[in-house]
Amino acid sequence: MNLAITAAVFPVIFLGELPDKTMIASMALSARGRPGSVWLGAAAAFAVHVVLATTAGVLLLRLVPHRALALLVAALFLAGAGLAVWEALHGRAGPPDEAPARGLGWRPALTAFTVIFVAEWGDLTQLLTADLTARYHAPLAVGVGSLLALWAVAALAVLGGRGLLRLINVTLVRLGTAAVLTGLAVWAGLAALA
Repeated sequence: MNLAITAAVFPVIFLGELPDKTMIASMALSARGRPGSVWLGAAAAFAVHVVLATTAGVLLLRLVPHRALALLVAALFLAGAGLAVWEALHGRAGPPDEAPARGLGWRPALTAFTVIFVAEWGDLTQLLTADLTARYHAPLAVGVGSLLALWAVAALAVLGGRGLLRLINVTLVRLGTAAVLTGLAVWAGLAALA
């Protein structure tokens, strides 16, 4: 496993997930249930999605010619940047308004798994994980970097709960994510044309 790739993937996925709807959902769920249970449910859902995304990236490697794949990766990074800008301009920026409540250990975990599993389909970080797998040709390194980043964001969400959203300017983080993804799109596009 290439640790340099894992280290390069971590911040991209971390920034992509930081202002995401699944982070906000984890915050809301942890404010209503036991944070440890919410994290376990979210972590399990993220693990399933990372496996699916890296598998999709490997399939892209096998089915699409190298130059076309590099151009596709550049286009998807650019699309991800556009999605991040759209979310910055149209997304919810404040904490959820739900009242806190406590639940049993397994119920918050199951709820978190279900919410994250459904919400993550076609999500920016799932697409980025597939793109990065195709770009680096290293599914294990990309998968580990992606999973650690997603787990870290989920941990921040459940530990900080609703209070974290008061400290983070979600719009600026989303715009920063868009800038990083645009840079990756340019880099991948130039590599495809070289």
